[in-house]
Amino acid sequence: MKIATRITAGLSAAALALALTSCATKSTGAISSDCTKSGLATLTKGTLTIATGSPAYSPWAIDDKPETGKGFEPAVAYAVADKLGFAQSDVKWVRTTFDGAVTPGAKTFDFNLQQFSITAARKKAVDFSSPYYTAPQAVVSYKGSPIDGKTSIADLASAKLGAAVGTTSLNAINDVVKPTTQAQVFNDNAAAVTALKNHQIDGVVVDLPTAFYLTAVEIPNGLIVGQLPSTGEGDQFGLLLAKNSPITKCVSQAVDAITKDGTLAKITDTWLTSAAGAAVLK
Repeated sequence: MKIATRITAGLSAAALALALTSCATKSTGAISSDCTKSGLATLTKGTLTIATGSPAYSPWAIDDKPETGKGFEPAVAYAVADKLGFAQSDVKWVRTTFDGAVTPGAKTFDFNLQQFSITAARKKAVDFSSPYYTAPQAVVSYKGSPIDGKTSIADLASAKLGAAVGTTSLNAINDVVKPTTQAQVFNDNAAAVTALKNHQIDGVVVDLPTAFYLTAVEIPNGLIVGQLPSTGEGDQFGLLLAKNSPITKCVSQAVDAITKDGTLAKITDTWLTSAAGAAVLK
């Protein structure tokens, strides 16, 4: 009986150790053994071909040079590649148009990333990985405005803010900022931007990718006052693959892995918060 007890105890200890090992593997963001460089059916054996737009804009890619790994999406791409067992030297970059990538048919890449929102309509033509980004809302203004330099949600309480009708941006004003002055509602973002340019409002709330575009192109001396804390709403971006790609499952596992081990959060902070000058408003 003592021998049986010791055997049972030994098996229990082994089972516990195995369970702890499994939990540790999961928590560190490991992926299944078949999702490795040698076992993946990539376009070119031993090479991971990744596509982006032409040009690729900052902060998504710095200086239109994704191969350097500088910028949010190149950093994500290389982190995914690493999880799949590909060194940076094993990655080949190609360029595509946005529209060409989302249409059905053969692809010149293993996966593509240029802020593709995951939608039901697109999923009929292409595959998507797990989301690597959920676009938060951001407050856009101009240098010298009443909210230039504000760093907290409380600082925006008296601000005149606007957003397009029926959007999550308008919800964010009402539910997160809760200004003392009722939010101004516009038919679309263009109308809201015009009001901002005319100084009829202090700021406009849009998703962060749109905020980057507006401050770089549309609004003279434009600035991002800050990001609003995430409410869980917003467009989700995924890595785009050919429909029924043999590596979709593995790419999704890699995205999940960099999410679980904290790599993705660090990349987001580096390229979409700190370097991009879009701090989260507290």
